[in-house]
Amino acid sequence: MNWLYVAGIILFLLGLMISIALHELGHLLPAKLFGVKVTQYMVGFGPTAWSRRGGETEYGIKWIPFGGYIRMIGMLPPRPGDEPGKLRSTATGPWQGLIESARDAAQEEVRPGDEGRVFYRKKWWQKVVIMSGGPLMNFVLAFGFFTVLLAGIGLPVEAPIVSPTTETCVIPVSEQRAACEPGDRPTPAAQAGLRPGDRLVSFDGATIGSWEEAKRLIRSHGAGPVKLGIVRDGEPMTLDVTLIAQDRPNLEDPGKTDKNVGFLGVRPTEVMEQQSVGQVIGYMGGLTVKVAGSFLNLPEKMAGVWQAAFSGEERDPEGPVGMVGAGRLGGEILASDLSGEKKIATFVNLLAGFNLAIGLFNLIPLLPLDGGHIAGGLWEGVKRAYARIMRRPKPQHVDIAKVLPLTYAAALAMMIMAGLLVYADLVNPLTLTN
Repeated sequence: MNWLYVAGIILFLLGLMISIALHELGHLLPAKLFGVKVTQYMVGFGPTAWSRRGGETEYGIKWIPFGGYIRMIGMLPPRPGDEPGKLRSTATGPWQGLIESARDAAQEEVRPGDEGRVFYRKKWWQKVVIMSGGPLMNFVLAFGFFTVLLAGIGLPVEAPIVSPTTETCVIPVSEQRAACEPGDRPTPAAQAGLRPGDRLVSFDGATIGSWEEAKRLIRSHGAGPVKLGIVRDGEPMTLDVTLIAQDRPNLEDPGKTDKNVGFLGVRPTEVMEQQSVGQVIGYMGGLTVKVAGSFLNLPEKMAGVWQAAFSGEERDPEGPVGMVGAGRLGGEILASDLSGEKKIATFVNLLAGFNLAIGLFNLIPLLPLDGGHIAGGLWEGVKRAYARIMRRPKPQHVDIAKVLPLTYAAALAMMIMAGLLVYADLVNPLTLTN
């Protein structure tokens, strides 16, 4: 196996672990700030690989690097009417028994003197801040990665610079070939003496700022003479060019053909163009809307993953990918023939997109996700505001234990989806080419 492929997988897992660690730190810091007792801060799942105690909190790393957690005491309130720290001896019904067992387990962590440090007793807005801290950290990381990608490295764009791959002959659009043959007439660009590296800066006095502008100016002009401003080796100059009329593919729909449009005969050069911070925000905002929309279609997307895993159908490049698949993409990026700059850009984009997706996924208002706890805190705030306005007694804390059966069902569904993604990523993975 290519060592670069292995290094890419390891590098992605390292980036993932750091992202998970910072996600959990986003929960840990406000929890400690608001006085909640945190007994564990763990990165990963399964057996503990390393841990160390600092004060009342055990900090550690576990062997399975696909998640993490902090353990806050008193996540569930005691049964109404019970004293904090007192265990209930009886329960009726299977679901009620399940709920009461979870309550008892939560209360066992509460030691004498900890009654004011339990999570459920905190103000509603403090609960929201604590549980929002993790996803917020993912969004900050995603923004940081996208800033490095767009403002630091740049996006690949076609610049109005003559490419070395530019053909020097006129090849009719009806002929499916890319190389010149004897008898082909030279292009207007070749006749005028345009060279690879020349930058097009003006067209009959109109400024050219992008390749898109250059294409539209050339096409709309039609056949005839034109003054073409260029910059060659840092020196501006003007060339006299006589355009010809050619049938060319439509700019919006390449399947269609535009008749007798102006033709110069140059190819653009792909360059990395740095973006502004404002463009980074716009780019991330548009991608956020797109990813959030994909979550609404998650059942349909997972059905596609099932078909790809068990029927051999092609994976949807817009569909979900698991940690294993993302790790394989990381390996493929480093082992590819891309330039060093493009490898870095693609890898940073992968980490940015994963952090954005993790942050948005955790905001889904279902337990055990952060969004479920956030929804509980917001609902508690609404209830208390209503009671205050209506001059009613202060309501009890929102009891999320009552939705534990739904929580377990959601957790089971997530485990099934995670297992399906792992299998699909092994037998029919997404690759850079698809």
